[in-house]
Amino acid sequence: VELVPQGTIAARLRAAGAGMPAIFTPAGAGTMYANGGLPLKHAPDGSVTLHTQPRPTQMFDGKEYVMEYALRPDVSFVKAYKADTRGNLVFRGTSSNANPDCAVAGKVVIAEAEIIVEAGELDPDEIHLSGVYVDHLIHAADNEKRIERLRETTAGKVMDISGGRGRIVKRAAKEFRDGMYVNLGIGIPTMASSFIPEGMHIELQAENGLMGLGPYPDPSLGQTADPDYINAGKETVTAVPGASTFHSSESFNMIRGGHMDLTILGGMQCSSSGDLASFFIPGKLLKGMGGAMDLVSSPSTVVVTMEHTAKGGAHKILEECTLPLTGKGVVDRIITDMCVFD
Repeated sequence: VELVPQGTIAARLRAAGAGMPAIFTPAGAGTMYANGGLPLKHAPDGSVTLHTQPRPTQMFDGKEYVMEYALRPDVSFVKAYKADTRGNLVFRGTSSNANPDCAVAGKVVIAEAEIIVEAGELDPDEIHLSGVYVDHLIHAADNEKRIERLRETTAGKVMDISGGRGRIVKRAAKEFRDGMYVNLGIGIPTMASSFIPEGMHIELQAENGLMGLGPYPDPSLGQTADPDYINAGKETVTAVPGASTFHSSESFNMIRGGHMDLTILGGMQCSSSGDLASFFIPGKLLKGMGGAMDLVSSPSTVVVTMEHTAKGGAHKILEECTLPLTGKGVVDRIITDMCVFD
């Protein structure tokens, strides 16, 4: 199994659908992902028997980019909320995610839709994906959707967070400026959104396809958890007035294209030169790097929040990171429970 940054997968799929053989992306440049050495295959005893090979890279305007080949699936299975008999598809909420990207890339595309109507019943302006990409259409008779991480809140309830983590959260909230477009990582960064100063307005983005991320649903206000509205951590969320949804490649285009002002995320280690390690401890299960490599390689300001030391007192801010890097020279500011570094 080869693990690839989330935004890179989306871009490789889109490239395949557009007939382009490859793309260049800054995500992962200067890291083990680009240089080779990530585990690909394990033996029964857990030892690594196969590693990734180096990827081609090239410099553009003094910055290193990784070349990624287009990804063209033999078969793509996609899920839509609504379809017409011509195969035109409509998605709902964040369920769009990677579905359109997989559809445009697949050699054979099988679409499943909760509702199928006759051609002409959908307004052309509400169609998200043209039927030209769909080869087979199936009605989804069973649409039970599992909520993986149910999160709810209560109006007027103030988050009770204290100690070191509380100091980090409240200091991170001071990074917000009125009118900013912001991406917040899971955990402490997300908590910072509860301390946005009164009168300040920022737009929160979830990289799985939502701009205008709202708080967790509040049952006391009549809000119910909706499995089609989740954040990147699979938690149930709401959308604020004026929010918009979009597919995964569009989301990461916003990120790579410099349209986000601020990214706050967690980390395991940071170096004095701004390197970040946040996704992989050698010898332990490698689950993937998610969208972090795409986020930190973007032109946005990157702030890392983390406890000053690891369990047992081990240093997390080092001259050089000892863990595999998520990004090289990408961190602008570190906020810990003890101090702030630029």
